[in-house]
Amino acid sequence: MDQSAATPDEGAKNPYGAVDSNMPAHYERTLGPVFFADFADDLARRAAASSLVKVLEIACGTGIVTRRLRDVLAPGSELTATDLNPQMLEIARGKFTVGEPVTFRTADAMDLPFPDATFDAVVCQFGLMFFPDKEKAYREVHRVLASGGRYLFSVWDSPEHNPISRLASEVAARFSPADPPRFFDMPYSYHRIDPIKESLTAAGFGDVRIAVLTIGKTIADGEAFARGLVFGSPMNDQLRARGIADPGPVIAAMADRLGQAFGTNPMRMPLQAIVYEARKH
Repeated sequence: MDQSAATPDEGAKNPYGAVDSNMPAHYERTLGPVFFADFADDLARRAAASSLVKVLEIACGTGIVTRRLRDVLAPGSELTATDLNPQMLEIARGKFTVGEPVTFRTADAMDLPFPDATFDAVVCQFGLMFFPDKEKAYREVHRVLASGGRYLFSVWDSPEHNPISRLASEVAARFSPADPPRFFDMPYSYHRIDPIKESLTAAGFGDVRIAVLTIGKTIADGEAFARGLVFGSPMNDQLRARGIADPGPVIAAMADRLGQAFGTNPMRMPLQAIVYEARKH
């Protein structure tokens, strides 16, 4: 489903730019281990496969990829991690001890505060789907990369391969049928391979390589996961905007629906991502 399915206000900006102050902690504790940790390991290994001196991560969130990058990059390498949301960055900083060579900065992926040709590689896990101007974001990455530099990023595959998207959206729509909350559509809205390749080429990249990664995730506590889907994402803000002050019934309905689809205690859910690697000409 395309991002244009969101309401105008919700689709015009990154939903993670300004969120409830409690959201990043729920995101890190509940959603991070399910959606992001396994794919972060893979992306970090791909980045470390070449000798890199200066690495930039954009849309780093709570530092799930950042921590893994620092663990696998060569000791003398420099790692800079950025995100639009300062609260997410605070959690990311907490994963590092004093003296570890990581720099954190608040930054917009469409207006990176770095000189041209600064980095050997740029890494972004599951961030592009939320950038309002993706073509500009590609150009910014190209600008800050040195000649021959690598851009490694991942996006979620379609809802067909990630049924959590469809199921969570259906449940949320029950509570506001006239104006359904659309957040769960957005992460899975940017998956068509050919247009992404064309955008990379238009921005000046070449040697595009693509990998599709599929995992089956086991979730021990389905109710806790359903709470995370609401409180650990902009969904709770979208519910409140529609006059739904108590998300409890939404969470209960979501836990029930996901249990029907994926089993209960444990729940077994399929996830599929697409990983891209491209080089700056």
